[in-house]
Amino acid sequence: MSESPRLTEAGLPWLVPDWPAPPTVRALSTLRYGGVSRPPWADFNLADHVGDDPATVAVNRERLRRQAGLPAEPCWLRQVHGVRVVDAPAVKVGCMADGAFTCQTGVVCAVLTADCLPLLLCDRAGQRVAAVHCGWRGLADGIIEAAVAALSGDGVQLLAWLGPAIGPGHFEVGAEVRQRFVDADAKAAAAFVPGAMRRWQADLYGLACLRLQASGVQEISGGHWCTASDAEQFFSYRREGCTGRMASLIWLQPNPC
Repeated sequence: MSESPRLTEAGLPWLVPDWPAPPTVRALSTLRYGGVSRPPWADFNLADHVGDDPATVAVNRERLRRQAGLPAEPCWLRQVHGVRVVDAPAVKVGCMADGAFTCQTGVVCAVLTADCLPLLLCDRAGQRVAAVHCGWRGLADGIIEAAVAALSGDGVQLLAWLGPAIGPGHFEVGAEVRQRFVDADAKAAAAFVPGAMRRWQADLYGLACLRLQASGVQEISGGHWCTASDAEQFFSYRREGCTGRMASLIWLQPNPC
């Protein structure tokens, strides 16, 4: 699989994770184009909480489901920068959580982002998957640890893919944010570079990798984009303020064998 933008026959682009996932695992991360939303949400906005016309969002979601061949409507969460990870088949649409997992085929876990880090997880056996929304608050409070625990508790058995997020050159935070991470793990200091006005440039990918590795996850892929510096492909809240959201999705399908 390739992590370059790939066009379907219908013209819808997405990123396909390049990771050693079992054949039962399917995943993708949408880009900002391929939909019908008007500015400032142009044009493949999949979020219904950012001011876009609900009917337009519904068209984009239906287009995603049809053209990506999703087995069901994704489990759309109400993300709150917390650490709750829910069993997707057991909750209603709009459940307040920042991660969803499943061990059932045909259930689509999803998170929406526009600078925060979308994290996809699966186990090596191809029997459990999860989608996780990782902003700095969630990372600091333990969203990754909660997701690992929800899947199996054994990080060695998991594979991780880091989707499009804001890069360290554009993610400026205050000293208090850096201190929270360093207080929890001195190694986190390497993920911060001094910036202007006593602020710091933070590496979300680096911070996530530290948390994943501390949880036992050894196989980590992705993590080389910057949503803030690529306006053609990605929505970015820091760059645009009022903007759309991309979706990162993962699901299980029956073993083709």
